[in-house]
Order: sequence, then structure tokens, then C-alpha cells
Amino acid sequence: MFTHAAIASLNNLEMTVYHFVIKNRDKVMYMTIRELAEAAGVSTTTVLRFCRKLNCDGYSEFRIRYKLWLEQNTPQQDIFAVGEIIRYFNSINTAEFDTLLDRAAEIILASERIIFVGVGTSGAMAKYGARYFSNMGKFSNHIDDPYFPITSDMARNALAIVLSVSGETEEILRFASQFSLHHCKVLSVTSHDGSRLAKLADFNISWHIPQTRLDGGYDITTQIPVIYILESLGRRLVRK
Repeated sequence: MFTHAAIASLNNLEMTVYHFVIKNRDKVMYMTIRELAEAAGVSTTTVLRFCRKLNCDGYSEFRIRYKLWLEQNTPQQDIFAVGEIIRYFNSINTAEFDTLLDRAAEIILASERIIFVGVGTSGAMAKYGARYFSNMGKFSNHIDDPYFPITSDMARNALAIVLSVSGETEEILRFASQFSLHHCKVLSVTSHDGSRLAKLADFNISWHIPQTRLDGGYDITTQIPVIYILESLGRRLVRK
């Protein structure tokens, strides 16, 4: 997002906005364009020019892309909740969880193709899931662009597997709603079954490791259950 070319194109006033945004990353996501302009000491027109030089159509798109940029560029600390991971694997070593995965595999097999959806770190998992399922013989692709258009043709006879740690990300909820509107089944993979995404989906698989936030991002341990779930489903596709 903040490429060398984009930063070099900023004038002095736009650089003022840039420095404010970088130094106040936790605040900017919740500020209106007017609030940002006042805090940075510039006009709203300057803020809009700043957004456009970062290849954003407007302030709303800037905030979404900035949020994704933060998720992808937040340094991960050396915190690895091994105890939580062990408890997770102990908790899913049950016939009930096996049955849940079997039911999900049947839904996947009944669909002509699979569309994995995610943004940020979940976007990376969506790409991994699509490649893994394709290797297992089930044609799959992925969407990690929050502005990707959903059409009735792409949703026909497909299954959307939507990945989200919180299950509350607005971009992801919009994707799930659009797939549902096009009569495409939605299978969600979330951290807990009480999230809005889980309730919106036709079928949900949840894990229950506490979401540890580090500098505004999620600890990488939250993706380990996702990898396990996807690979468990993939193995079931081969067996069936």
C-alpha cells in the first residue's frame, strides 16, 4: 500500500497526513475523513488527494485497504500459546467433531466447485485451502480481494468456504451475504459459533482458542486450527 513510488508522489500537506496515519494507526481506523483532516491539520480535499495517490478511490476504500495492510504488516511477537493448542487438539479428539467434519465433507463433495474466501491472514489461508483441495481432486479457487464482485454465474452450484477468525469482519460478512443472495451455500470456519458469520452460514465449523491480539493483529496460533480443519476435510474428500 505504502510503496516508495506512492510516498514519493505526496506533497508536503499529504506527507503530513501520511505521518499522522503511521503514528496513529490504532485511531485512524475509527476516524471519519473530517476527523482525520482536523487531527492532521489539513483539509478534507488534501485527505482525498492522499487516498487517491495510494490508488484508493476514496476514504472508505483507504480505510479498508489500510486495515488489511496493518494485518499483513504487524510484526508477530514470539508468543506461541502451546498450552492452548494442546487443549484444542484434546478437545476435538471426539466422535462428535469427527461427525461434524464428515458432514462438512459431504457438503463439499455435493458441490461442483469450491470458492475459498478470506482477507488478511485468513486470505492466505483461503489461498492455501484452494490449492490443497485442488490437489485433493476438488476444483477450488480463492478470493482475497475485498472488492471482488460476486456474480450469479460464479455462485451457481458452488460452495463458499468463508474463513474468518472473529467472524465479525464486515468485508467477510458482505461476501457471505452476497453468496447467500445468489443461492450459494456458505460453510464458515470461525473461532466461535456465536459470531455473525457463523449464524449467517448454512454450516459452521468453529474452534475455541482465545483470540490473542498482538499490536492490533491476531496471534498466529489462531490459524493452526484452520490448517488442521482444512487438511482433515481434504483427507476425507480422498477417502470418500
